[in-house]
Amino acid sequence: MKFKTGDKVIVIAGKDKGKESTVLKVFRDENKVVLEGVNMQKRHQKAYGGDGGGIVEVPAKIDASNVAILDPKTKKASRIGYTFDKKGKKIRISKASGQEIK
Repeated sequence: MKFKTGDKVIVIAGKDKGKESTVLKVFRDENKVVLEGVNMQKRHQKAYGGDGGGIVEVPAKIDASNVAILDPKTKKASRIGYTFDKKGKKIRISKASGQEIK
């Protein structure tokens, strides 16, 4: 999996198809990611300490195959590739435009 925390992505399949979001957490061993505001699920939370209980919405994991990186140039879905810069450092690029993904 080539996603990192903080990447700007777009959902390409599922109930939230077309939504743009940011990667909050990556689970490489499960091939899943957690996105901000996508795949929200309601959880019943028990009151503890000063916090009151209730029903809260939390983002759930989504499979990485249902997500694509946003091309920094065209703002459309793209794949991630790798290349080397002049110093020999490996960098991620967008396959669609060739722009570096920061």
